[in-house]
Amino acid sequence: MAASPDDETEDSGRLPAPLRSVTPGSRPHRDEGMDVFGWGVFLGLLVLLMPLLPFIVIVWGISKVTDMLTPSP
Repeated sequence: MAASPDDETEDSGRLPAPLRSVTPGSRPHRDEGMDVFGWGVFLGLLVLLMPLLPFIVIVWGISKVTDMLTPSP
């Protein structure tokens, strides 16, 4: 079988030149819509997780007490 011309070329390991875009670049700006959405998600999670906070504190406290009572090697 004959080797293809691509097999004989050496791979230089260089990346190809970046492609140019036809769209103009944009400057960084605040996106108020995404800010409102992010705060809404944060507040929703806060409302959902607030009732679980006492249970989390109790489990954390029990784990600290058991760590103190068990001998470490």
